[in-house]
Amino acid sequence: MKKYPIDRSFGLFARFAPPFGRAVFALADAALALLPKGLRGARTERVRLGNVPALCIRPQGAPQSPLPCLVYFHGGGFAFGAAPYHYQNARAYAEGAGCAVFVVDYRLAPKHPYPLPQSDCIAAYRAVAENAAAWGVDPARIAVGGDSAGGCLAAETVRAAAECGLRPRFLLLVYPVLDARMQTRSMQDYTDTPMWNARLNEKMWRFYLQGRAYRSPAEWEDLSFFPPTYVEAARFDCLHDEAAAFAQRLRAQGVAVEYLDTEGTMHGYDIARRSPFTREALRRRVGALRAAFGSDMKAPPA
Repeated sequence: MKKYPIDRSFGLFARFAPPFGRAVFALADAALALLPKGLRGARTERVRLGNVPALCIRPQGAPQSPLPCLVYFHGGGFAFGAAPYHYQNARAYAEGAGCAVFVVDYRLAPKHPYPLPQSDCIAAYRAVAENAAAWGVDPARIAVGGDSAGGCLAAETVRAAAECGLRPRFLLLVYPVLDARMQTRSMQDYTDTPMWNARLNEKMWRFYLQGRAYRSPAEWEDLSFFPPTYVEAARFDCLHDEAAAFAQRLRAQGVAVEYLDTEGTMHGYDIARRSPFTREALRRRVGALRAAFGSDMKAPPA
């Protein structure tokens, strides 16, 4: 592995490349299920959105009136379940933006390849949007979000929602997977970056698609149906350029975009909870959600 100028605050994660293969998926998911989620004291509830399981997190002391809502799809290369930091981020979004957050437990590849994870995410979003009152959610203030592979699922959910007249209010994309063609400069340059790289990315698409025909979000010609969107990219990440290009194309088609290009970072840096880069990125995301929802709750401390 080459040495990249990644900030020291990321510690060992700045030198770690995760194993990614069939032999580790079941073991990793079993381990993730046993790890504490860091949600003690939070208002949480296990729910089913249609037939799709999810964890609902609500802010403490929230008013009884309908809350804005974020339907969130975690990353993990379409193959790993949610990690503790995904739930901790969800809590930060709920408490900082004063919204309910549904962390969707979609089915995972390679056992459940495309389009099954996508179908689960779309079904979960529709279950919230079509039954907002039952969930205590404001139907006019529903956002969709995702990190890494979850960003791809979020973009696909936005398109499906727009097609059926359920367009969300906002989209949150954190170092997202968006382009199955893998032809960008960062994909060519970053074949051995920590946490994620082009070699792992190629395996991901192979496990997810398993030879099925597919057009990734970066290949869609019309993006004008997207809601206002926040896009965040990591500097030393093979996915960097597809995030930047997607934000540029959205803006060119008249979509309001906030783009954050983080320096000194690698893919998946949210895992380093104490890094000032992670904390600042979370503040930016919460601020974007608050602005989208028109939240009048007190801003979280820096």
